[in-house]
Amino acid sequence: MTRFTLFAFLFCSVLCSTATAQKNDKPLVIGEKVDLSEPSMMATIHEPIALNKIAQENGLVVIFSCNECPFVVAWEDRYRKIAAFAQDNGFGVALINSNAAKRSGDIQADNYDAMVAHDEEMGYTKMGVFYLLDKGSRVADVFQAKVTPHVYLFDGEGLLRYKGAIDDNYKSAFDVKDPYLIDAMESLINGEEVEVQETDAIGCSVKRLKK
Repeated sequence: MTRFTLFAFLFCSVLCSTATAQKNDKPLVIGEKVDLSEPSMMATIHEPIALNKIAQENGLVVIFSCNECPFVVAWEDRYRKIAAFAQDNGFGVALINSNAAKRSGDIQADNYDAMVAHDEEMGYTKMGVFYLLDKGSRVADVFQAKVTPHVYLFDGEGLLRYKGAIDDNYKSAFDVKDPYLIDAMESLINGEEVEVQETDAIGCSVKRLKK
């Protein structure tokens, strides 16, 4: 079964659990400085690391991601391009798995071992990308991340400069007209204001534990 066939099948099965990011009481706002030093999260390289240690000279790309969401599957082919662009232009890249409810009880699709296996399958570490386990969805709560994938781009000073979707077409990389994240990174490299600073993040809802 191809990944896109799998995407079509999974999309039908999880449609009711997908969501578009909505505004909330305390979202991170563009231009806000964020403390990226805490907490440290366990990476699939078997070491804990904080986001500020992943950030590079020009900034940091954070993508809330996971192992199975069909929207992640659809966009995941673009992670490699993002990682290569970031590495060439002084950005760090972190994928954060905040699906705490999918590593609880009988549901273990996003537990640490599954993340390590997914990293090996997709080659995240080989790309220079850190895949991090967000225990109890704490970081997702601070960022107010709603879906996977949900992108946050910080500049070299830790200021939030873009948040939202990777681009305008999850179905096909070939049909993308607006590569929001890459465009925002290019603006930072050139010392320019990011033109599109916020877009709707479309994906599967972050699976938090029920309180």
